[in-house]
Amino acid sequence: MEKSALQIARAAYQPKLPKALLGAVKIKEGEPTQSVDNQEEIQKLFPNTYGMPVVEFVPSDEANGKKMNVGVILSGGQAPGGHNVITGLFDQIKKLNPENRLFGFILGPGGLVDHNYIELTKEIVDEYRNTGGFDMIGSGRTKLEQIDQFEKGLEIIRELDIKAIVIIGGDDSNTNACVLAEYYAAKNYGVQVIGCPKTIDGDLKNTQIETSFGFDTATKTYAELIGNIERDCNSARKYWHFIKVMGRSASHIALECALQCQPNICLISEEVQQKDMTLNQIVDQLCEAIAYRAANGNDFGTVIVPEGLIEFIPAIGRLIQELNDLLAAHGADYKDLDKDAQREYIVAHLSKENAATFETLPEGVARQLSLDRDPHGNVQVSLIETEKLLSDMCEARLAQWKKEGKFTGKFAAQHHFFGYEGRCAAPSNFDADYCYALGTSAAQLIANGKTGYMAIVQNTTAPAEEWIAGGVPITMMMNIERRNGENKPVIRKALVELDGKPFKAFAAKRDEWAKETCYVYPGPIQYWGPTEVCDQPTRTLALEQSK
Repeated sequence: MEKSALQIARAAYQPKLPKALLGAVKIKEGEPTQSVDNQEEIQKLFPNTYGMPVVEFVPSDEANGKKMNVGVILSGGQAPGGHNVITGLFDQIKKLNPENRLFGFILGPGGLVDHNYIELTKEIVDEYRNTGGFDMIGSGRTKLEQIDQFEKGLEIIRELDIKAIVIIGGDDSNTNACVLAEYYAAKNYGVQVIGCPKTIDGDLKNTQIETSFGFDTATKTYAELIGNIERDCNSARKYWHFIKVMGRSASHIALECALQCQPNICLISEEVQQKDMTLNQIVDQLCEAIAYRAANGNDFGTVIVPEGLIEFIPAIGRLIQELNDLLAAHGADYKDLDKDAQREYIVAHLSKENAATFETLPEGVARQLSLDRDPHGNVQVSLIETEKLLSDMCEARLAQWKKEGKFTGKFAAQHHFFGYEGRCAAPSNFDADYCYALGTSAAQLIANGKTGYMAIVQNTTAPAEEWIAGGVPITMMMNIERRNGENKPVIRKALVELDGKPFKAFAAKRDEWAKETCYVYPGPIQYWGPTEVCDQPTRTLALEQSK
């Protein structure tokens, strides 16, 4: 495989590890834990993996030479650093015992069920050190939920003499890891399951998990692109750029990019929901900023839009919830109807309030809301061109204002969606180090007999040597939520906290950014150069942890 100069140089980078993970370790146990909510229901569903303590790794005098083969799965969307979780896991199990073997299941959890795997040797692993992407073994979105899947997976686990499975994924994938761990524990199969916190969206975090891996790299990649657009915008001075960024459930990416780039406007879904804003109110707010800048001779600007915004507009959120339940229950009656009949069917079966909301939406958006679902039964919000919807509505509103003499400028829009551009970027130093430490921690959790745990690394705004590594029971993060028409145990997503330091820092500046041109151009992710450029964490993490 031909490599770029960057890949060759990057392969030589040695990720930094916390001091506690450099030699032999033992476990220090904390207090018993409980789930974040619905404690009785979660305990009933997970009797064998509930209430376990948070654990921390501390140096030990005795090396653990445990013999253990391990299977690893990449699950869900890509995130920079996934390969370093695998290299950290590989290096650590080989360090514990050179006879230990690592098996990668191909294309996600489906590889376990279908017995599709590859042994990950040093030659393979060395090709992927400090690289982006999940292409070492690929990823997939098969949900591990059924007993026949668990039993089918067990066949290959037994055949390869695998002691533990490591599932690298987001909240849904780690929820599945928790279910699998509970099933194998209940059956006394002796198979451990460990999770690792992955998602560029940044919404897999809590009191124990400070950040999910990939968020650092992805936001730095998007911020570079947004900075480039801002510079272009400030040079041409004739376009409003509407930039949608990934993040279907939370606006962490949008907020971090705003903190890095200082755009004129950044919408935060959680705030829209809290203020019970309508689509029209959002458009009015945008148009006021556009008109103000035009009056000052600035017919240009940048707007950051989170991917999931449409779901957080309360009236549309209520509509989507009812649509999800309706299509889960009656999808079969509905799917064979023609386009017009489908629309009539939905309007006839919705509550009066939701039918009224549905009928006010542009036809294209209404259709996207009522059509395809993702594997979890949710609306595929990434397919809805929210950035175009907003700019079209702004254009119509400004044309009306022009007639009324309330707008004297010009309005022309450009549209961008940054998603895939950041998911497989070469990991930043932070993500390279963080992921390597997560993989090393996963290996130590297995060696110390743990199951139903997620590997964690804390104190992450300090230098990597001072990070604290350990594990947290996955049940601690669970609550009951309605999914696809049913109540299910899931890991609670972390949304942007409106009283949190990152949002407050943004809110304190946004009026100034809307009126003035305060753009910041972060430039490319830096791998070499002064530490203050290369190794800084995200603004979000720095603000959250500022004492």
